[in-house]
Amino acid sequence: MSARLGVWFMQQVLARLPLPVLRGLGWALGRVLFVLAAPRRRVALRNLELCFPQATLAQRKVWARETFVVFCQTWLDRSWLWAAPRSVVEQRVQLTGALHELDGDTPTIIFAPHFYGMDAGGLALPLRTSRAFTSIFSTHPDPDVDAWFMAGRQRFGDVRMLNRSQGVKPIISNLRKGGLLYLLSDMDFGRGESVFVPFFGVPTATVTSLSRFARLGRAKVLGMYTRMTPTGYVAELTPAWADFPTEDVEADTARMNRELESAILTMPGQYYWVHKRFKSRPEGEPSVYR
Repeated sequence: MSARLGVWFMQQVLARLPLPVLRGLGWALGRVLFVLAAPRRRVALRNLELCFPQATLAQRKVWARETFVVFCQTWLDRSWLWAAPRSVVEQRVQLTGALHELDGDTPTIIFAPHFYGMDAGGLALPLRTSRAFTSIFSTHPDPDVDAWFMAGRQRFGDVRMLNRSQGVKPIISNLRKGGLLYLLSDMDFGRGESVFVPFFGVPTATVTSLSRFARLGRAKVLGMYTRMTPTGYVAELTPAWADFPTEDVEADTARMNRELESAILTMPGQYYWVHKRFKSRPEGEPSVYR
């Protein structure tokens, strides 16, 4: 009941607020959450310490505080992203960069890592292309929230959301038919599905799905990095990655992390640092979160 009420409040109340008011509310909530959510604050600060050892503690605290604020602001923004009129979303969500890469029917994978604006980026594509669009998400444990997520992410265009448990066949099938795949492959899914490759110099368990799907689907790969701005969001497409994929899955996966590093350096406070990205360690290594 509480989840259903929360979804109603997002759709019927928060979605109607002026964007500066909503962002101000998110700023206040984020500042409070930074203080109260001590375990996640420690995770964010530890991640930043591992990735930016040369930065001062004060700078890492600035980025960590920003990541909590942006988390709350983008969470509240889902109200209008998933309920406001299409004209409002089109005005606030911009798609820039190598737009020509979306033309035609070449199988295409969009590498869209976990910047907090990822759901806005996920709408930017079907708003501006009619191509079939597939993405993979994990099921939310609350069915009301899960239904809200699925409806919001599929509200525009020809979008099909797939659960990770459905396997790779529908993903590859859509790619080979000339579709788009929106792939978020930068989380720690455990050692069994991963190879250890550097991420900001730290050996990091990283899934190899980007390289594997590109090869199986005979697809080109673009990066798309979505930035929250005062007026909404800007999702930027990169040109297709040259010489990708190769026959070396591990090298491809290491390259994916390098591409992500370059994007993070442009907006370090907007990346999903509250996730235990370094939870899985090589055999014999202790946890970095103790």
